[in-house]
Amino acid sequence: NAVPLSEVLKRSDEWIEIRPEERYREVTVRLWGNGVVLRREVSGAEIAASRRLMVRAGQFILSRIDARNGALGLVPEALHGAVVSNDFPVFEVHRERLSASYLVWLSRTGWFVDLCRSASEGTTNRVRLKEERFLASEIPLPPLEEQQRIVARIEELAAKVEEARGLRQRVQEQLQALVASLHLSLAGERRVRIGDILILDEEREPVVAGRQYPQVGIKGFGQGLFARETLEASETTYKAFNRLYAGALMLSQVKGWEGAIAVCRPELAGRYASPEYRTFRCKPGEALSQYLSALVATPWFYEQLAQLTRGVGARRERIRPERFLEMEIPMPTADQQRLAITIVSQAGLAAPLFSQTVTELDALLPSILDKAFRGEL
Repeated sequence: NAVPLSEVLKRSDEWIEIRPEERYREVTVRLWGNGVVLRREVSGAEIAASRRLMVRAGQFILSRIDARNGALGLVPEALHGAVVSNDFPVFEVHRERLSASYLVWLSRTGWFVDLCRSASEGTTNRVRLKEERFLASEIPLPPLEEQQRIVARIEELAAKVEEARGLRQRVQEQLQALVASLHLSLAGERRVRIGDILILDEEREPVVAGRQYPQVGIKGFGQGLFARETLEASETTYKAFNRLYAGALMLSQVKGWEGAIAVCRPELAGRYASPEYRTFRCKPGEALSQYLSALVATPWFYEQLAQLTRGVGARRERIRPERFLEMEIPMPTADQQRLAITIVSQAGLAAPLFSQTVTELDALLPSILDKAFRGEL
């Protein structure tokens, strides 16, 4: 039984006046169903608008710009009362007909994201979801009891996927220890300044009114880069962004000390990062980006970074590029780095350490969702 979304979602228009002296939490929505999260906490004086939409826990929210990239989800309890701009439509869920959990899982399917793409239109830099078209789209809507059965089955299988992720994490930790051990063994007594193998090389692009800038974020503790939401020029106070390129080593000045450092994968090239993320290029004949990609993800490496700064929490010093380039570490030659990659490859460990393709494990949940909503689970 299919029904238009307009029958089970109702637009929320709960606007509030922004007071310059008060503090507000702003919400953003991560891509590919990765949740609704706090973007920042600011004073009203820092918000470039006289009013904002207020969100409530349990409401369904999406990004007009990035719904076509899976930027949608439910507002969590922790963000009840936060605010968003009109670029984030908010909807009440008709709970008597539609389970919120069912909607969340459904919205994470490729099919639902395609629905959002079909409901979006505009030129390359101005593509936006058209709300009327979105609400006219139909979704499968079995009885609530069946929705709950589907959700329970999905959550059961999703828990097994997470358990497998935990096992993979433990294997990854062992592999990181292997990389660090091999690195130190090959380097021997040879020590170099980071500035001997890398150069600061940034592609600064001015922020131009009317343009959109797909963002990149970086996770701590060697977890790498990820695609983030797309920002409108009007949504940022930055005058320029750093444009990423394949093989660039990106370092967070603020969080580098806890492992927020990674090499840019080809599929993220062309996205943007704030000036707080500095980019470095390998010097030919001195360093291989593929080798560094594995090395900087090890606890050994970011423990070296931590020694560059002092302080605690928000008071921790930034890692300035000049200081990073002065850091001295053991380092194998380029030929030895190539040998290390070969050794790891021959040991059958290259895929989890050096491959940038999506693993079979990462594809499991989308497959589960696809089968669940086709009635195969």
